[in-house]
Amino acid sequence: MHGEDTREGLAEADVAPDPVVQFGRWYDDARSAGLVEPSAMTLATATAGGVPSARMVLLRGVDRRGFAFYTNYESRKAAELAANPLAALVFWWGELQRQVRVEGRVERTSREESAAYFRTRPPGSRLSAWASPQSRVIPGRRVLEERVAEVAADHPGGDVPLPPFWGGYRLVPEVVELWQGRPDRLHDRLRYTRAAGGWRIERLAP
Repeated sequence: MHGEDTREGLAEADVAPDPVVQFGRWYDDARSAGLVEPSAMTLATATAGGVPSARMVLLRGVDRRGFAFYTNYESRKAAELAANPLAALVFWWGELQRQVRVEGRVERTSREESAAYFRTRPPGSRLSAWASPQSRVIPGRRVLEERVAEVAADHPGGDVPLPPFWGGYRLVPEVVELWQGRPDRLHDRLRYTRAAGGWRIERLAP
């Protein structure tokens, strides 16, 4: 992140007026570059008292409504979002020397949307969603393996339904910052802030 880079800079005149559109362009670039997991993002949440925590999750959809991801609604991140629905995302595409930061309020996706996504997951992942009491202490891995076997036996045809405790979230962006690496640490930073009727774009010092 601190190395020199000779890629083209990031100019205000060259970016889309909507940050989600601009994110889509960069996301397409990251996927086209063959990165191992371009959808990986850090999700930062906090308790009601402001104690932060962060972890890597995968982006599972982005549109004008925001950035979607899925998880167990009984996990630590879910408990923190229930108490404090403000969160932040960070994408880092090192080969392109690009970073995107997103901040905003998080809301649950609809049950229908969660079910539609759940059906796209591989059978093993659907079984694991049922089997894992995410973020809770367990006595050993064998507990998970036995639970997976139990769930599989309950659904011999492989049609594993959406668990009632599992689903999606969508972060609705209020602030989006694009970071483009440049030589001599004079990196380009453009920040979008939601304003009446659109977005305000400002340049930040690196």
